[in-house]
Amino acid sequence: MASFSVLNNIASVNAQANLTGTQINLSKALTRLSSGLRINMSGDDAAGLAVANSYRADIAVLNQGIRNAGDGLSTLQIKDGALNNISTLIDRLATLATQSASSSATVNRTALDLEFQDVLAEIDREAAVAGVTAAGTAANAATAVAALQTAVGTLGSVQAQVGTLENRLQYAISLASSQVVNNTAAESRIRDANVAQESSNLTKYNILTQSGIAALAQANSSTGAVLALLR
Repeated sequence: MASFSVLNNIASVNAQANLTGTQINLSKALTRLSSGLRINMSGDDAAGLAVANSYRADIAVLNQGIRNAGDGLSTLQIKDGALNNISTLIDRLATLATQSASSSATVNRTALDLEFQDVLAEIDREAAVAGVTAAGTAANAATAVAALQTAVGTLGSVQAQVGTLENRLQYAISLASSQVVNNTAAESRIRDANVAQESSNLTKYNILTQSGIAALAQANSSTGAVLALLR
C-alpha cells in the first residue's frame, strides 16, 4: 500500500540529490571545455596528474638540453668559419712563400715579407677566435713552403674535430627534439580534454538539469495533492 507523508518528501529529496550530481558533472564539463584540460585539479585524476607532471618535467629538461646544444653548435660554427678563413689565409702564405723562393731578380722580397707577416698576424687573430694556436706554425711558415703544407694538415685535423662535434650535437638535438614530441604527446593524452566527449557531456548534463528541475517541481507539487486528502 502506498505511503503518503507531508513531513518528508522523499521524491523531492531524491530529485535534489540527482540534480546536485548533475550540476557537478555539468560544471566539470564546462571547466574542461573552457580550459582544454581533462585534469584541472588533483581530484580529477590524481594518479594521472602525477604521471603527466613527470612527462612535463622531462620535457622541460629536454628543451633546456636542446637550447644548450644549440648554443654549443653556434659556438662551433663560429670556430668553423674562422678555420675556413684561416685555410684561405694559409693558401695565401703558400703563394707568397713560393714567390719569395723564386730566383728572379725582380722579386721584391721586402714587400712579400710585409704581406706575409700581415697574413700571419691575421691568422693568429683568427686562431684565437677558433681556440687553436698558430704559434710553431708561424715560425716555420716564414722559412719553408713545406711547413705550410704541414700547417694545412694540422688545420684539417682541427676542422675534422670541429665537424665531428657539430655532427654529434646535431644528432643530439634531433634525438632530443623527437623525445620532446613523444613526451608531449604522452602528456597530452593524459592531461588534455577530449573536446568531442566533453561537448557530448555538456549536452547530456544540460538535458538532465532541465529534466531534474522539472522532476523536482513535480515532486514538490505532490505534497499539495496529499493535503487534498485532508479537505
